[in-house]
This record gives sequence, structure tokens and C-alpha cells, in this order.
Amino acid sequence: MKDFSDAAFSPEVIALMTQALDAAVSALPEPVSSTHVNLLAQAVLRAAKAGERDVAALQRLALLELQLMPRM
Repeated sequence: MKDFSDAAFSPEVIALMTQALDAAVSALPEPVSSTHVNLLAQAVLRAAKAGERDVAALQRLALLELQLMPRM
């Protein structure tokens, strides 16, 4: 996972980020790999660090970023 050591979030924002990550993971077809979960989590962290607080927007941004990632 990328370094997010300089990021700090309130408990309320962490709850929003958790909801967004759970929703994003749930939107993926099974089986969901740990790599995909990590990539979604990083995207949620980046968006929240940039100031996004809407759960649906955090979810959409994470899924969009995952979709745009080059295939390995």
C-alpha cells in the first residue's frame, strides 16, 4: 500500500471511508482479490485526503480508478 502516513482522519470520516470501501468491494464480481481491495482502499484514501466526504462519490471514484488501472 502507498504511504499515507501524513493523512489524518476523524472517526466520522473513517466511518464514511469504510462504508465507501465496503460498497465498492460489494460492487465487484466474486471472487474479489486482496489486490483489488487494496487498490480500492488506496483510491478511497486518496479521495478522502483530497477532501471528498460523500460515500457514493468515494465509492464511484474508487471503482473508476480500479477500472482505469492497467491490467497486470
